[in-house]
Amino acid sequence: MKLATRLWLLGAVVPMAGMLVALLLADVFFEALLAREVDRALLTQAAVESVSLFDGPRGEPHLHMLGSPLERAVRPFAPDAELFSPEGRRLAVYPAHRDEGVGGVPSTPPPGEPVLETVRGADGVRTRRLTLGVLAPTGGVYTLRLTASLAQQDAAVRTFGSVTLAAAALLGVGLFALQTWQARWLAGRLGQLRGLIGRMREGVPTEREAGRRGADEVAEVEGALHEASARLSEARAAQEHLIARAAHELRTPLALMRTSLDLALWKERDPQALRESLEETRREVVRLSALAGNLLDLASFGQGGWEVRAGDLREVVDDAASAARAEAEGRGVWITVEGPEPAPCAFHAASVRQAMDNLLANALRYAPSGTEISVRLAHAGAGWRLSVRDRGPGIPAEHWDTVFQPFFRAEPKGAGTGLGLAVVREVAHRHGGRVQVVPVEAPGTEVVLELPEAGPARTS
Repeated sequence: MKLATRLWLLGAVVPMAGMLVALLLADVFFEALLAREVDRALLTQAAVESVSLFDGPRGEPHLHMLGSPLERAVRPFAPDAELFSPEGRRLAVYPAHRDEGVGGVPSTPPPGEPVLETVRGADGVRTRRLTLGVLAPTGGVYTLRLTASLAQQDAAVRTFGSVTLAAAALLGVGLFALQTWQARWLAGRLGQLRGLIGRMREGVPTEREAGRRGADEVAEVEGALHEASARLSEARAAQEHLIARAAHELRTPLALMRTSLDLALWKERDPQALRESLEETRREVVRLSALAGNLLDLASFGQGGWEVRAGDLREVVDDAASAARAEAEGRGVWITVEGPEPAPCAFHAASVRQAMDNLLANALRYAPSGTEISVRLAHAGAGWRLSVRDRGPGIPAEHWDTVFQPFFRAEPKGAGTGLGLAVVREVAHRHGGRVQVVPVEAPGTEVVLELPEAGPARTS
């Protein structure tokens, strides 16, 4: 079912159907209410007439309306009255000019038991009739018959029905017009969202129109889609950039390896030259292996959730420092670790260890011989602050943010893959923390990794 049809059905047809049912019930109730009021008026007058029916001269029965001083004032709405003797002879009639043959002679009901009935005349006008048997003091049962026209009540019911039906019709037209406008407006908004989703599916960047604003749910969805589109575009651009840089980084060592192998195969070479060629090829293979490993690490961060467990962060730091000491000693550099023992924290041990390895490897790459690499672990607020400080040439301040981007190197021909610090940033992000370069007294660089003690708020 289309949106416009649903809005017409639920916003106009169903309310109108309910309103018509309510009007029919109100019409029936209104008619019943008027009939009850007529019956009450007939019973009231019958009670008055029956009590004083025989208070005339010599106890003769009579109708009081004939001698009432208000007779002219009440004649338009007062009921007609007839009085019959026990033998069925008409003794009196009100109003006096009424045709005595109208209505015929009624059957006399038992005294004190009024009979109410609705009768339709030859002219089609309905009347409400009350017949009452009245016991005379001298014996015998007289019959009192009161008749009230229902023409005014029927006219009131018809007027009520016509007015309410006309109002309902106007309201229905208004509802249909309103729902038509609302359906077209909402269909247009949803059509824009559908087009926006289609462009997002095709990878076309979308921009929100400057003049389009709103505070309803559709506007919120549209804003969320535009935001998602912007993030997807940024992610796609970053992915394309990463792929392009990765292809470039992979092409260089592969080209060097191929050149070295081609030269070795081109002509006969002595063992020493072949060894040098093989050593150069091995260095490029090691570089390719490191590059592939870092690329796989970056890709794995977006796959599924991590198993975060409570552990000792100091133990991971000590293990990473111990693993790096062999290379550090070969370079004439020593590594020191400071911090509390234990350091309880909820974290993903393998990724934090990898981040520590990358930080130490980056520090070792630039640390001069005879200097120290300081690793400090300290509790800061609701988390842990892990810093690695070297005494190398340092990173220029203008590169403190960009150094964490994939394949970025402060030195264009510097060693490494340019992915180590990017992996550290992803580890921090996945844990709900952050990594940054902080200013220190020259020389050297200090990189700080901050991790929340309670672990990441989301682990997927």
